[in-house]
Amino acid sequence: MKTQNYNPSPWEQTFAQIIADLKDNIQSQLSEAKIVEVQAELEADNPSVYFNLEDNDGDSHEIVVRVIQRID
Repeated sequence: MKTQNYNPSPWEQTFAQIIADLKDNIQSQLSEAKIVEVQAELEADNPSVYFNLEDNDGDSHEIVVRVIQRID
């Protein structure tokens, strides 16, 4: 069956949720920062996962992972 809806597609939403759920695995590999918060925006055209970090100096940083499915 051909994908009918890409904005967002179910695959984009699923992958974004999986990435958000990997917070603890990602944290275990970060030695220079602590993940303070993770927000998954699953209903957007291209779902995004926002990682708010705090480094060892106390500075805040934001990493954004955007999930984009290319059209068949």
